[in-house]
Amino acid sequence: MSSPSPSSRPSRPVLLLVLGLAALWGCHSDSQVPAEQHFSAVQFDVTVPPETPADAAIFLTGPSDTFGGPAGPGLEMVYQGGRVFSLKARLPKDTAFTYAVRMTAPVAWVALDAAGAPEADHTLTVHEDEENVALTVERFGPAEGETGARTVFIVKTPDITPRDAKVWLSGNQPELGNWNGAEVELSKAVDNAYAGAVTFPVGAALEFKVTRGAWETVEKSETGAEVANHTFTTGGGFERVSVVVGGWADLSTPPPPPDPTLTGDVRYLRAVTPTDPTLKPRDVIVWLPPGYETDTQRRYPVLYMHDGQNLMDVVTAFAGEWNVDETAQALVTAKEVEPLIIVGVYNTSDRIAEYTPVPFPPEYPDAGRADAYGQFLINDLKPRIDAEFRTKTGPESTGLAGSSLGGLVSLSLGLKHPEVFSRLGVVSPSVWWANRDIVHTVEALGTKPALRIWEDIGTNEGSGSQAETVADAQALRDALVAKGWVLDGDLKYTVVQGGQHNEAAWSARFGDVLRFLFPAVP
Repeated sequence: MSSPSPSSRPSRPVLLLVLGLAALWGCHSDSQVPAEQHFSAVQFDVTVPPETPADAAIFLTGPSDTFGGPAGPGLEMVYQGGRVFSLKARLPKDTAFTYAVRMTAPVAWVALDAAGAPEADHTLTVHEDEENVALTVERFGPAEGETGARTVFIVKTPDITPRDAKVWLSGNQPELGNWNGAEVELSKAVDNAYAGAVTFPVGAALEFKVTRGAWETVEKSETGAEVANHTFTTGGGFERVSVVVGGWADLSTPPPPPDPTLTGDVRYLRAVTPTDPTLKPRDVIVWLPPGYETDTQRRYPVLYMHDGQNLMDVVTAFAGEWNVDETAQALVTAKEVEPLIIVGVYNTSDRIAEYTPVPFPPEYPDAGRADAYGQFLINDLKPRIDAEFRTKTGPESTGLAGSSLGGLVSLSLGLKHPEVFSRLGVVSPSVWWANRDIVHTVEALGTKPALRIWEDIGTNEGSGSQAETVADAQALRDALVAKGWVLDGDLKYTVVQGGQHNEAAWSARFGDVLRFLFPAVP
C-alpha cells in the first residue's frame, strides 16, 4: 500500500483541535464518572455495659488529631437511649486510625475485656462514602485493669418510682447491712436502671431485697404481693446480678394526687394494651386545654407525642421534662395557638425498636418496628382518644411529634399515613439511622402528601459530630424541598445555635413548634 500524500493528512494543529473537542465532549457526556469523595461519613455506635452511669461521658480517643490527639479530649458520643451511645465523624479514606473507648465522667475509666484487662485499641481504615462501626464494651474499669472480685447489681424499677428516689439494697451479709435497714445505695444507670457494685467473699450465699429510700418501702410484685428474697452465690470474679422490681409496697394504696408542678387539666390512661401482643402496655398522659370542661360543644385538634413520661411530669421524666403542659397552657390562654389536646404516649424498653422504620444491623437487628407501633397509635390509641375526648378526628386536625428517634418515627409515620396525621413535629431527628434511610424515603416519594412539617436541629447536639448532625438535618430539609415542600410555608426548618440534644433544649423551643403546627385560628 502506498503512503498517503502529505495533503491527505490532517495538520498537527487540526489534529490537536479534534482531540481537544473529543475530550470536552467526554467531560459532558452522560457517562461521566462522578468525582471520587475523599472522606467517609462514619457512624460509630457503642453499646455500653448495663451498669454504666446515666450521666456518663463517653469519648472515642486516639493519637491522631482526628480523634483528639494524645492530650485532647477526643470525640464525645451522644446517648441514644437503651445502652447505646453514638456519633458521626468525617474521616479521610484509606487512612489507618487507632482509637479507644473511654469514660471521662463521673469517673475516668477505660474499656476492659471479659478478663478485666484493658481492651486493645481499635484500628479502622474506611473506603466507602458511608460506613458504620458497631462496638460493644464488656465493662469499664481503671486503666490498670481489674481482676478481683466484684458483684454488680442492675435494678430496673417501675415507672411509678419518683425521679429523685433513692434506691438501696438490703440483705443478709455484712456488706448488705445484715437486714438492718438500707445499706448499699445504687446510682442511676443507662436504660432507666439503677446500679451498684459490692465486693463479697468467694461463695457468699446472698439473700437481698431492693428498697426505696427506707426499709419500709420495699419492693413488691405488680399485683402488690410480697416478693421473695432474691438469692445469689458469689463466685469470686466479676459478676452481674439483674433484678426487675415490679412495684413498691405503697402501690396498694390509692395513688397520690398529681404532682403540683403539673399545669392544667391532666388525665391518665393507665396500662394501655396494644392489640399486637408483641408490643408492651404503656401509660398515656393527656393534657386538655383551658375551657374544655365548660365549652362542652367544642371539639379540638390533637397532637400525639412520643416519650410521654418526659413531657409534663418531672416525677416520671428520667432526664428532665419538656414543660409541655405549662407551655401549652400559656400559649392557648394568650390565644397564640389553637386550643388543642396533647396526648403523651409513654415509651417502653423497646423504644429503639418501636421508633425506627427499618433494622440497622449488626448492632440493631431487632429494630425496625415503627410500622407495628404506628398501627397501635392508629388502630388502638386514636380510636380510644376520639371516643373518650371531644376531638376533631380528621387528618387535618391530627399531629404527631417527638425528638431524636421520636422525630424520626414522627416523619416516617406521617409519610406513610397522611390520611391520619398531617402536622408533624420533627425535633432533632436521628436522620443518621440506617445510612439516612429517611432521606431516601423522601426522595422516593411519588406524590407529595399534604403534610405541615416542623424540622429543627441544634448546633451542639454532640461534640465532635455536630457538623454531621446538622448536615444530616439539612439533607433531609433539601430532600423535602425537592419534593415540593416550601420553606416557611408548609415546612419550617430551624437551626438552633448552641442547641443541645436534651429535654431542656427541646422544652425551650416547644412553644415555637406549637405556634407553627397549630397556629391561632382567627
